[in-house]
Amino acid sequence: MAAAGLKTVILLSFVLAVGFLLIILSCALWSNWLPLLVALTFVLAPLPNALFSHCGSEEFSTLEDGSGPLDLGRFITAIVVVTGFALPLVLAHSDIIRPAACAMSIIGGGLVYGTILAYSAAFKQDDSEFD
Repeated sequence: MAAAGLKTVILLSFVLAVGFLLIILSCALWSNWLPLLVALTFVLAPLPNALFSHCGSEEFSTLEDGSGPLDLGRFITAIVVVTGFALPLVLAHSDIIRPAACAMSIIGGGLVYGTILAYSAAFKQDDSEFD
């Protein structure tokens, strides 16, 4: 945690707040709350990767070997992320939401997911007991 400090936390919280603001504005400005599903998908996207990251890793194996549970977690995460980007596009194409709401929802969802990735990368702890 020495590399990432208070400024990192403040910046990430600001970007996360802007992302959620864009998603909520895409819903509130046009009185259609379906783009709020994008926030749910991007918040839930890192969960399969986090759950499956501890599965299948043995004491003497490396992470580059590629185990089944790790690949499954990455695959499910990728499906949820693609769904988060594709859902507003499908809703806008079928005239359920407006194209501006689609754009705001995609940008906000990208900011939310990017913030989650940046936070996990900045505050990643190594599980080595000898360091």
